[in-house]
Amino acid sequence: MNNLVAELQWRGLVHNIMPGTEEQLLKESTTAYIGFDPTSDSLHIGSLVPIILLVHLKNFGHKPIALVGGATGMIGDPSGKSDERNLLDETTLERNVAGIKAVLSRFLDFNATDANAPILVNNYDWMKEFSFISFARDVGKRISVNYMMAKESVKKRIQAEGDGMSFTEFTYQLIQGYDFYHLHKTHNCMLQMGGSDQWGNITTGTELVRRMNVDNQPDAKAFAMTCPLITKADGSKFGKSEGGNIWLTADKTSVYKFYQFWLNTADDDAEKYIKIFTFLDQTTVTALIDEHKQAPHLRILQKRLAEEVTAFVHGKSELQNAIAASEALFGNSTDALKTLDAQTFLEVFEGVPQKELPRELFENGVEIIRLLAEQTGFLPSNSEARRALTENSISINREKVGLDKVVTPSDFLTDGLLLLQRGKKNYFVVRVRG
Repeated sequence: MNNLVAELQWRGLVHNIMPGTEEQLLKESTTAYIGFDPTSDSLHIGSLVPIILLVHLKNFGHKPIALVGGATGMIGDPSGKSDERNLLDETTLERNVAGIKAVLSRFLDFNATDANAPILVNNYDWMKEFSFISFARDVGKRISVNYMMAKESVKKRIQAEGDGMSFTEFTYQLIQGYDFYHLHKTHNCMLQMGGSDQWGNITTGTELVRRMNVDNQPDAKAFAMTCPLITKADGSKFGKSEGGNIWLTADKTSVYKFYQFWLNTADDDAEKYIKIFTFLDQTTVTALIDEHKQAPHLRILQKRLAEEVTAFVHGKSELQNAIAASEALFGNSTDALKTLDAQTFLEVFEGVPQKELPRELFENGVEIIRLLAEQTGFLPSNSEARRALTENSISINREKVGLDKVVTPSDFLTDGLLLLQRGKKNYFVVRVRG
């Protein structure tokens, strides 16, 4: 077997690893799982790292299991949290589980039939069979309260100010631990992976596998490995923009905004992220970093990072649309504008002043001075419009126009849009209705 751990280490994707894990992965094809909490009907880029870990597992000849926490989602993981999460109702939970399954299915082929084909499971399917008494008797007695209290995620909540930790949250690590035992029993799953804040829950799982197999399989083995929680070089939280979370579905974060998020990465972060979020080999990454350092202003790392991650998440055709949208904003060609649909166009020029005008206004043509001043208010007066046109600083859809320009429907972009521009940075969008 190729060395998966060594691959993840040079990428900066190993934080904690249980002794024997690397040896197990080198010895034979190993089944491993990662859990995803259904707190929303989509996943944001904070979940991209565990998804990438599962893809690496598959690429290195191992068998990945993606677990959606339909049961654990009813409780809420206390790890890394200062307050208890609001409990989700069953309808919301079902919608979230379905949404997350749809996202995961874009990265892993759960319909494949090869020996290492990925598996998608929902822990509600086996946890729903438990009564409280049977879970307390069969599972709860295996792990002492002292052991559970020693976990960092528990200690922080109990010692902090506030209401502490509810019994509901306290049981979370037992339920997650039982997931590992169940997958070990049913799929011979020997490894759980996750973020570094999950180390306590994961090691509870390895302990539960050992203790629940002590009679029938005393040599049962289970392993744990975590990756670091991704941070930005300036210490701010990764995965958020001014508009909130960056999601993996276009209905929540457009492909253009997704692409721009990676394109706007700081140099220090880009050097780290291109190892974590792409599948480029070490030689290619090293060469890109060296090339970037020679000419940082060309933003070679950011461009390649944005291209690789956007293609991985949304596909190559959507990547090309995002690149075209960027060219429409930063380039000088009208051709790039013409390729954009109305939604992408308006996202590109979000925040730019807009005015809606009736289509019939343009049927017989509108003189450019009138359009710039009295019809839109883009420029304050006819005299100011005349001055700007005389200075050759006015463009419509990136094309320079003069005093004699008459605007007609033939000038419209997709869905009746016009982009007015003065100089390099002053924009105005006209939306034509009817």
